[in-house]
Amino acid sequence: MNNQTETYADTVLGFTLPDRNARGRLVRLDQVLDSIIKAHNYPAPITHLLAEALVLGALMGSLLKGQNAQMTMQAQAKGTVVSLLVCDYRAGGMRGYAEFDDVALSQLGANPSLPALLGIGFLAITFEADNGTGAVERYQGIVPLEGDTLAEACESYFVQSEQVPTLLRVASATRGETSSAAGLLIQHLADGEEGRERLHVRLDHPDWEHVQTLASTISHSELLDKELSMEAIAWRLFHEEQEIRSHPIACLSQACRCSHEHYERIILRFPKDERDQMRDEEGIIKVNCEFCSVAFSLNV
Repeated sequence: MNNQTETYADTVLGFTLPDRNARGRLVRLDQVLDSIIKAHNYPAPITHLLAEALVLGALMGSLLKGQNAQMTMQAQAKGTVVSLLVCDYRAGGMRGYAEFDDVALSQLGANPSLPALLGIGFLAITFEADNGTGAVERYQGIVPLEGDTLAEACESYFVQSEQVPTLLRVASATRGETSSAAGLLIQHLADGEEGRERLHVRLDHPDWEHVQTLASTISHSELLDKELSMEAIAWRLFHEEQEIRSHPIACLSQACRCSHEHYERIILRFPKDERDQMRDEEGIIKVNCEFCSVAFSLNV
């Protein structure tokens, strides 16, 4: 393990196992998660679901390179408790929100399952990646919302859409008014180091089986232990490997990109007669940001 200052929260730690052709990410959300969650008065099951989505967003989004790169994850379903779940990641900045039926949620009990919350729906994962020339390339994968967790659906995405064997583990907890969440991602790059073309997926590759077995031993309590650095977690899991290379990739923050100017530009795209229909009795158009719950009053 590299000699460096240890990281504990609100940072993405990247690591590689060169002899196993594997790469990983570790993240623990603390103040960032609280700042996003507290913008809404979410009940516990929705808080837990959004926390999982934000951890997955940080793990997957941090795989991208470039300041303009962005990852957006959207879970959508019809006729269920949660109709929409959205989070995105760009250069360490995170935001997310959920739309849900409060009455239907109250009928599910204290710890509803993912199928109970989202039913039959789909998960869309969109990557906008910097291609090195300043332009951004956009690609998207869509998978069914199958399994007991969002992490399982994301694992399916990587196998089906990117042909990369992937293991994801996520844990979250709420203590009083404070929430925390953490997660691990590890992948096998079947044809060698990062950046080389991957011709096929080998879920039965001996190196992947070995790494997957070790990574699967991680417990929820270890991921959430604020006294345990992320470097220490990587060391616990893979200390028998010949080499572990680790380095912080991004400092995380709550980063909603809403602004008065942003919503003005959007509203001005509508014809004048439609804008007039949006106005209240005082001639003001009011817009609420779904991500951070800030209200904007526009006179355009």
